[in-house]
Amino acid sequence: MAISVLDADLAARFAGLALGHVEQEFPNKMDHVLTGPGDAQTPSALHPIFYGSFDWHSCVHGYWTLARLYRMHPNHAKAAMTRALFERQFTAEKIGAEVAYVRRPSSRGFERPYGWGWLVALQAELARHETPEGRSWAAAMAPLAEAFAERFKAFLPIAHYPVRAGVHSNTAFALALAIDYARRCGDAELETLIMATARRWYTADRDCQAWEPSGDDFLSPALMEAECMRRCLDGPAFADWFSGFLPRLADQSPASLFTPASVSDRSDGKIAHLDGLNLSRGWCWLTLATTLAVGDPRRRVCEAAAEKHLAAGLPHVSGDYMGEHWLASFALLALTEV
Repeated sequence: MAISVLDADLAARFAGLALGHVEQEFPNKMDHVLTGPGDAQTPSALHPIFYGSFDWHSCVHGYWTLARLYRMHPNHAKAAMTRALFERQFTAEKIGAEVAYVRRPSSRGFERPYGWGWLVALQAELARHETPEGRSWAAAMAPLAEAFAERFKAFLPIAHYPVRAGVHSNTAFALALAIDYARRCGDAELETLIMATARRWYTADRDCQAWEPSGDDFLSPALMEAECMRRCLDGPAFADWFSGFLPRLADQSPASLFTPASVSDRSDGKIAHLDGLNLSRGWCWLTLATTLAVGDPRRRVCEAAAEKHLAAGLPHVSGDYMGEHWLASFALLALTEV
């Protein structure tokens, strides 16, 4: 298949999906520690902005989806609805309540590291906006982003080991999003820390065996690590590392990385993760291809793998709420991050 182009019609479709769930409070799977009876509250009472989309992190990247679509296609058919939502939600009072929740002693591990990465990614996206309203939204959201940036700064020095899972705990994915925020928003301390951490965790990795996918992966541990290192190493250093990490890439080995995942039941939230795996693999293969010379045979291998995975994932962005509340974000990464 030809990889889809994000035109105004597709932007409106994806925006419609996100608008349909970011304010849908239930069903809701919460990451919430109760320290007493008073902590038993509804999602919207605890999170006046990010209470929808089944869970907090999906709501955050639902807003990221809307922000990116608004920037790239400001006149798409759902743009006015997006603008009204952001004006209604991105208020000092509501953002202050989200910050206060993060600062609860019992919230130390809240959404670590996946939600952390997406929240700062939302801020990085807002910081790209050049419209008056976009600049206003970025300024309003800055205190919450800074609170999560501080979380990264406190956590990474004590995190002796990476997490190589294919789900929310994956550390490479969070670092990849967070370094973009650090660069876009001028947090040099965080950028330096992320680069040092990625090198500490992953530099020695060679000859990746890629024992994946697991049954509920939505990230490729192998490819996500490579994407993280692409962002954290300069060109020659990454080229050397990547050649050692996937030394048989030209032969499409390990074969598991080149075979899209099969999804048996899209109404099962965990199994539906595998649609996200196909989309996120497609995204990684596309970005990794850009690091290789046009005449390098590995480049076409990467591009073909991206096409195959996106062909498997893009038709299923909508259809069942278990995927529909989050998959458009991963489709958008693949369509806009190259």
